[in-house]
This record gives sequence, C-alpha cells and structure tokens, in this order.
Amino acid sequence: MRRDIVKTGRYGIGTQVHTVHVGRDAGELTRFYEDVFDAVVYLGADEPFYSPYEDRYATLAVISDFCIESMAPKEPVDPRMPVGRFFLKYGSHLHSVGYTVDDLVGLGNDLIAQGVRIAKPGGGFLEGVDADVHYVYPHPRDTAGLMVELCATDMRGDPRLLDDWSSELERWSSSPLGITRLAHQTVGVRDLEVSGARFEELFGAVPVAEGESGTEGARYRVLHLGDGLLRLAQPTVPGTPLADHVERFGDMIHSVTFRVRDLDSAERWLAEKKVGTTRLSESLLVTDPADTLGAPYCFTVEDLPGDPFVP
Repeated sequence: MRRDIVKTGRYGIGTQVHTVHVGRDAGELTRFYEDVFDAVVYLGADEPFYSPYEDRYATLAVISDFCIESMAPKEPVDPRMPVGRFFLKYGSHLHSVGYTVDDLVGLGNDLIAQGVRIAKPGGGFLEGVDADVHYVYPHPRDTAGLMVELCATDMRGDPRLLDDWSSELERWSSSPLGITRLAHQTVGVRDLEVSGARFEELFGAVPVAEGESGTEGARYRVLHLGDGLLRLAQPTVPGTPLADHVERFGDMIHSVTFRVRDLDSAERWLAEKKVGTTRLSESLLVTDPADTLGAPYCFTVEDLPGDPFVP
C-alpha cells in the first residue's frame, strides 16, 4: 500500500523528505546507518553523489518511514560553502529536516514578507521565490533555530512513495532493533513559548501536546508539521545532555526518536554494534552520540499524547 501523506498549513507542507546528518565522510555515515539501522540506500548506493552547487557529497537512505541524508563537504573543506561552514562549526551533527511544499513559491514569499531570510543553494539570499526555484533554506536564526529545507518536489526514487511500501516495513519491525516508525524529532530551544509560537506563525504547525519530562529535565511542546512531529524541548535542569546542547549551540535540532517493539531487544542490538546506551526510564533508551557519529538517537515504546500518527 502506498504511504498516505498528511499535509498541514495553507501552503501544503507534506512529505518529510529527509533529515540531514552532516559529517566528515558521507560514505562512513552511510555505512554506519546500514550496519546499525539496516538502512536501505536508494540514492548514492554505489558511491555518494556530488553536488557542485553545494560542494558536498551525500546519500539518501530509508529506515522504516524515516529518510536520512548522509552528507559531507568535499575536501578540502571550503568555509565559504554552507555545508563546509556548518561542518567546521558543528562537526558531525544533525543538520536539518526537509519537507515538500505544494506551493513553495507562496510559502517562500510569505516567509520573506515576514522578515525571514531565504538562503539559496550554494549560499546567498533570495529577494523572492519564483517557479524555477526547486528548494530553499530559511535562515535558522529567523525560524527559532529550525534548519529546514523546503522542496518543490519529492526526492527522486523515494521508496516510501511506491505502491508496495507498506509491505517493506516488516523489514525493520521484525529486526532486533524493532523500529516500527519514526516517533518524533526533538529541537532544543531556549524559550519554548517563543519557539512554539514562531513555528505556528511561520509554518502553520499544529500544537498536539505539551508537558514536562523529569527524565530528560525539560519542558516540551509537540507540533504536527507536515507528515511528522517536531518536539520542542526547553531544558529545566542544568548539566543534562539537552541542556549542554542548548547552552553550546542554541536553538537547534537535537535528536531523533523511533518507536520500537521492545527496548530490551533494541538495547541488546545496539550493544552488539558497540553503541553505548542509557535507560532514562522504563520506556526511553538513548544512545551515546559519541557512538552514533554525533547524532543522538532515542528509542521508545510509548506514544506521545495526541499523536495523530498512532496506527
């Protein structure tokens, strides 16, 4: 069965096309995801593909209903290029999330009218968005820290859009890691109210739930944006991984959380793959980012309150 894409906002923000993980070597990142997450590479399988516009290499792979883009700047790293500049500043780190937009021209120009700078591929800013623009990056300083790629079309060859996609999901749910779906992605923020209001104002994100997590030391707000959930989290306790991340980087994407069948099985599999983990609670397992190339991954057996994607 073909995946049913949920859209939000008046401009039709839909498919969550990918989350970008930037590192030193796109091939190394890809092999990690293949080995630990059983990722299936659908673009760049033979070797990472090169974009001269961004001076970087990348691959695209799916893990259940989640797509990861492994990306690395071309060596020697050019600090004038966006990917190179990001890598030199943050090292190996989650970079951005991406969505298709039915009316990219309308959304892009609406954002510009609201004072959001729109970066064009390769650097620089657009004065306006027209029909020949295929994707844009609103400046994260103008979007409460969210680095987001807005695309006019889906990724070419994305297997999640094929008619037989639902039959492929068993590959991951029946594996030792037991991923059943993407739960949400967490953005660390300094001010939950300000960031939440900004996401709603700019992108038409729909509030789903809010609360406090004692295990993480954070207040959170869950937003429905396109075909997925973003969880904004403001630290309430100093010295936690989230608090340290926000103190160091400010408002920025922090982690990815998967829904799994069984935490014990996931924990054993990750240990076998030499990935250190911590049980924050009976329902939440988190990886040591030192073992996951700078990207914290979380695994849970619970659904968020009000989650519209619960089967």
